[in-house]
Amino acid sequence: MTAEIRRAIAHPDRRERLAFGAAALSLLAVLVGGAFAALLAFAGTGPGFAALLSDAYLQGVVRFTLLQAALSTLLSIGFGLLLALALHRTRFPGRALVIRLMVLTQALPVLVGALAILAVWGRNGIVSEALVAAGLGRLDVYGLGGILLAHTFFNMPLAARLILSSLDAVPGESWKLAGQLSMSPLATLRIVEAPAILKALPGAASLVFMLCVTSFTLVLVLGGGPGATTLQVEIYQSLRADFDPGRAALLGLAQIALTLLVLAALLRLERPTDTGATDGRTARRHDRPGAAVAALAAVIAGLGTAFLIAPFLAILMRGLAADLPRLLGEAAVQRAAGTSLALALVSALLSLTLSAPLLLAAETLRAERSAGLRRWRSVFTLSGGLVLVVPPIVLGAGWFLGLNRIADAFALAPAVIVAANALMAMPFVTRILAPALADAAARQDKLATSLGLSGLARLRLVELPALRRPMGLAFAYAMALSLGDLGVVTLFGNEDLLTLPLLLYQRMGSYRTADAAGLALLLGLGTLLIVVVAEQLFAARTSRHRTFETGTSRS
Repeated sequence: MTAEIRRAIAHPDRRERLAFGAAALSLLAVLVGGAFAALLAFAGTGPGFAALLSDAYLQGVVRFTLLQAALSTLLSIGFGLLLALALHRTRFPGRALVIRLMVLTQALPVLVGALAILAVWGRNGIVSEALVAAGLGRLDVYGLGGILLAHTFFNMPLAARLILSSLDAVPGESWKLAGQLSMSPLATLRIVEAPAILKALPGAASLVFMLCVTSFTLVLVLGGGPGATTLQVEIYQSLRADFDPGRAALLGLAQIALTLLVLAALLRLERPTDTGATDGRTARRHDRPGAAVAALAAVIAGLGTAFLIAPFLAILMRGLAADLPRLLGEAAVQRAAGTSLALALVSALLSLTLSAPLLLAAETLRAERSAGLRRWRSVFTLSGGLVLVVPPIVLGAGWFLGLNRIADAFALAPAVIVAANALMAMPFVTRILAPALADAAARQDKLATSLGLSGLARLRLVELPALRRPMGLAFAYAMALSLGDLGVVTLFGNEDLLTLPLLLYQRMGSYRTADAAGLALLLGLGTLLIVVVAEQLFAARTSRHRTFETGTSRS
């Protein structure tokens, strides 16, 4: 043990936090390393990497995987930027509801979103019916076009919120100065808005690209055939349709290698940017855009809102037209709902249980100047994003192959699904919790140290009050992601393990469209309800809890 590590763990409180962080890191290593080891073991039974790399079909799959991710990122970032600027430049009744709608889009199950896209843009969708009424042809969204449309629907709101958050962080003095100098909209964009946008773009583009390059459900549903498929869909086909473990293992390793290369390239784009000095006041725009700019912003905001709300309304209308009482009375639906809720609850708890110790350990090492300790801090921080390197379908494939050799893989399926879904939610959980934890440390660390607070007392008085609302939001998102996931369960799902997304996918595949619409409505409403209830459950009012900053209890 080096002297710097001994010094870092000298204090009991730091030692405990680093120990819990190391335990969480070890569990992650077992989960990911076990799947990776199984893939390596079965790769030897496949055609070999040389044959795989020379496979023209696989080369086309890799090219399509990167192409759809790149185009989806361009569309999501481009339209997200326009929407963020429009929402930041204009204040109108219902603006808060539009931003709330952008949040709810992220909570919508992916499979429900795919069905909603078909309800609006598909051959029998609302837009196609309008085109036929106008004497034009129907739309065909299967293939690349449908994948891009669905990715834009899910990721444009994410990009817009990230850019909008960066614009909100611009110091109030900058807006005040822009107003005093009567800057034109173009000058305001170049001098004030552009630096904030450029600060947010690399991170937003990287996140969206990684989400699209590891997309599974949307490509599975909207791909439309072998000409529009990705590596993850090929892994699923190799296991469930062809049952070729060797090829599936090689494809899993190829997916890991691809995501590693892409992630390494994207990380080089991110650079720290100075946010400027501020006196801490809430930023308010003082510039007055002209009538033309205001009208353009209103049109963009209206079109963006319509694009987001149309799928929600389509699912609502078609779902209400289904025989909901009959669906709710079906034993299969009830069993699938109970299974989905149980898996989602445990997955969300596991995701928070893994993420919190990693972030606390990373925060403990924030002030360290040693290169070795700073590397360890990076390990703790970045480990929450392992799912971006090893996607859930790859993780599930590895454990499916490994468990199938030594035991009944289907009997252990719930544990694998819980672990994969927990890892899938960790990037979102850590992004929600990390800023609040860093802010609490910056404001209260010196006072806590001077008072000798450590262990559970510090956790109760310093971290938990700051994390209460973020934990509620993180828990809700983790549950929503797990509840609507159709990834790993497609590998393990059978008559004994049936979830709502899998049941919905089966009804879609058997052309029971009315039942599919009803199940989509139930799943979508259930997920959104869980988000709202979880937020309220965990986000207690500040007046009911002790605030450590003032050292008093509010009542």
